[in-house]
Amino acid sequence: MKAQMILILFLWFGYSSQTTTAQQNNPGKERIARLEAKKDSIHQEEKDALKVKVQRIEDRLQKAEISQEEAQKLKREAARQHAQNIENKMEIVNNQIALLRREEVQDQEDPWADSDLVEEGFETDRQHPGEKEKWFGNRTQTQLVVAVGFNNAMMEGQSVNDLDFKVAGSRFFEMGLAWRTRVFDHTNWLRFKYGFSFQFNGLKPTDNRYFVQNEDLTLLQEHSLDLDKSKLRLDNLVFPLHFEIGSSRRSEYNDRIHYSTAGQFRMGLGGYAGFNLGTRQKLKYQENGERIKQKMKHDYNINEFVYGLSAYVGWGSTAAYVKYDLNPIFESPNEELRNISVGLRFDLD
Repeated sequence: MKAQMILILFLWFGYSSQTTTAQQNNPGKERIARLEAKKDSIHQEEKDALKVKVQRIEDRLQKAEISQEEAQKLKREAARQHAQNIENKMEIVNNQIALLRREEVQDQEDPWADSDLVEEGFETDRQHPGEKEKWFGNRTQTQLVVAVGFNNAMMEGQSVNDLDFKVAGSRFFEMGLAWRTRVFDHTNWLRFKYGFSFQFNGLKPTDNRYFVQNEDLTLLQEHSLDLDKSKLRLDNLVFPLHFEIGSSRRSEYNDRIHYSTAGQFRMGLGGYAGFNLGTRQKLKYQENGERIKQKMKHDYNINEFVYGLSAYVGWGSTAAYVKYDLNPIFESPNEELRNISVGLRFDLD
C-alpha cells in the first residue's frame, strides 16, 4: 500500500512539475487562460454594477423624486448601457486572445523564435517584454559604383587659366563595388562605405604637346607634327572608405524593420588608397597622307602608390562627386603635379 501511495505521489508530482514548466515555457498560454477567466468576471462585474444602479433608481422612486414612468425609462437605459459595456469589453478580450493565439502559431512556424543565435548581419528589436522580435534586415548592403566627369592636373598655386591640359577634353571614369554598413544598431543616419574601384584618369595636353620620358624626368614637349589627339591615361586600383551621413526611410513590418535611402539626401566624406596598374599614351596624327595611331606604354616615372581625398553629396543614387590625389602623379625630381576630378557618381543597389 505504501509503495502504491509513493508511486501515485511521484506520478502526481512529475505531472505537476511538467505542467508548471510547460506554463513557464508558454507565457502566451497563461495569458490566454487569464483572459478566458476575465470574460466570466466581466459579466459578473457589469451585473453587480447594474443592480446598484437599479437600487438607486428604486430609492429615488420611493422618495417620490421621480415618477414610475421615469424610473422604468432609467432602468431600461441602465440595462442597455451595461449590456453594451459587456459587448465592448468582451470584444476587446476576444481580440487579445486571437492575437496571442496568432503569435503562438507564428512562433511555432518561425525556427528563430526561441533561438538565442542571431544570423550574422541581422539584429532584433524587442520593444516590450513579451513582444515579438523584429528583424532589422541586412546591416550591410552591396552597391555598384559608377562615376564619370572631367579630369585635370595642377600644381600648387597654379591658376585654372594656366592649366597644361584641356578642361573639357580630359575626363575620368570609375567603376567598382562598395559595401554600405550602418554604424548603429537601430538607426541608419551614419554608415560606413568601403570597397574597391578601378579609376581611369585621362589627361589631354594643350598646345600640340605630348609626354616624353627622359630618364628620371617626364616632360611635356611639342610634337613636330600636328596632333589630332594626344592623351595620357592612368589606370588605378583603389580602395575607397567614406563616412556617409543622411536621411533614410524606416519601414516597419510584422516581422522586420527595413531602412531605405532611395530618394533621400546623403553625403560622403573620406578618401582612398591604392596603386597604379599601368599608364598609356595615345597619339593620333597624319604623316605623308597616312593616318597614324601610336600607343605607347611606359612607366613615365608615375608614382606606383595612389592616395587622396574624396567627397560626394546628392539625393538617392545620384550625387555630385569630387576626388583629389594627394600624391604627385610623377616621382621626384619631377614637378609635383596632382590629379583632380569632378563629376557625377551613381551608387546602384
